[in-house]
Amino acid sequence: MSKKPTISDVAHEAGVSKGLVSFVVNGRPGVSAATRERVLAAAAELGWRPNPNARSLTTRSAYALGLVVLRDPEIIGSDPFFPAFISGVESVLSDRGRVMLLSVVPDEERELDTYRKLAAESRVDGVFVTDLRHRDPRIALLAELALPAVTLGHADVPSDFPVIDRDYGKGIAAVVSRLRELGHTRIAHVAGDERMLHGTHRRDQFTEAVRASGGTPIVVSGDFSPDSGAQATHALLGMAEKPTAIVFANDPMAMAGMAVAQELGLRLPDDLSITGMDGSEMSRYLFPPLATVGNDPAEWGRAAALSLLALIETGASDDVTLPDAEFIPRGSIAPPPQAAQPSSERPTAQPSSR
Repeated sequence: MSKKPTISDVAHEAGVSKGLVSFVVNGRPGVSAATRERVLAAAAELGWRPNPNARSLTTRSAYALGLVVLRDPEIIGSDPFFPAFISGVESVLSDRGRVMLLSVVPDEERELDTYRKLAAESRVDGVFVTDLRHRDPRIALLAELALPAVTLGHADVPSDFPVIDRDYGKGIAAVVSRLRELGHTRIAHVAGDERMLHGTHRRDQFTEAVRASGGTPIVVSGDFSPDSGAQATHALLGMAEKPTAIVFANDPMAMAGMAVAQELGLRLPDDLSITGMDGSEMSRYLFPPLATVGNDPAEWGRAAALSLLALIETGASDDVTLPDAEFIPRGSIAPPPQAAQPSSERPTAQPSSR
C-alpha cells in the first residue's frame, strides 16, 4: 500500500513550510491568494486532508455544528423538512471538513441542558436554532454561553444572531385567492404547533388573507404531525356546515387529511379541495397531486450553514432573506361542488344577429 500523505509532503510539494500549510487549512489571515491556491492544489493532488482531531488541538475548534430539536421523534421522522434541511447543511460542511451533530430532545429542560453541555464541553463551534417559540429562552441562553448561532426566522425577543428567513405571506394569500376564484366560501385552516412562531405566523397570514377576501376564516389546531392533521380533518368534516377547502400548515398534515377524506368516501378534488405547505418532494406524487406552498428546505440549510460558518470564522454575518414562498397549484384543488352547474343549466350559445 502507498504511504499516506502527510502535512510535510504537502509543504514540500508546495514549496512552503509546514506552519504555512497549517495557516492555509485553518483559514488564518496573512497568506497571499497565490500561495493559498498553491497549497490547496498540492493537498488535492496528494489526496491529503488535515486530521480534525489534530486541528482541534491547535485551533480549539470542534469542527462541528449543532442542531438541537425539541420535537417528538415520530414527528421528526414524518416531517420532510428536517432531512432536506440537513442535506442542505451537509452539502456545505462536507467541503469544509466539518460535521453536524444532531440531538433530538423531549422537553425544554433537556433542550437547554443540551446547549449548556455542548458549550461546556466545546463539542460544537456554533448551532442552528429552528422552530423558534414565543419568548424563546434559547436566545438569551446562547448569548450567555457565547455560543455562535443562526436562527431560522426572526425571534420575538432581542437577538443579535444572524437570521435566515423567507416570507410565506404572499404564497398563503395566493392559495386563498385561488380558492376564492374557484368559488370556495368556506375555507378552513389546520394550524401547526402554535407554540412555534412559524405556526402562529402561518395561521395569522391565512386569517388575514381570508378576511381581506371578504370571508370568515375557520381555524382548528394541529401540531404539524400527520396524526393531528387526520384528527383535525375528522373534526372539520363532522361540522354541520363543512368546509369545501382545507389549507393545512404543512404537507404531512395535508397528506393525512387527504387519506381521511378519501376514507370517508369523498372524491378529491370534486368534493373537497386540499392544500399543504412546505413543498415536499412527495407531494407531487400523490393522487391527486397536492397543491402546496413551496419552501425548499435544502436552500434553508445551505444558507444557514454558510451564515453560521461566516459568523464563526469572522465574528459577523448578515441576515439572509430567501425568495418568497410561492403557491404551487396542482390537482388537489377544484371548484366546490355547488359551484359546478348541471349541463342543463349551462348557458347555450346564442344565434348570431347577422
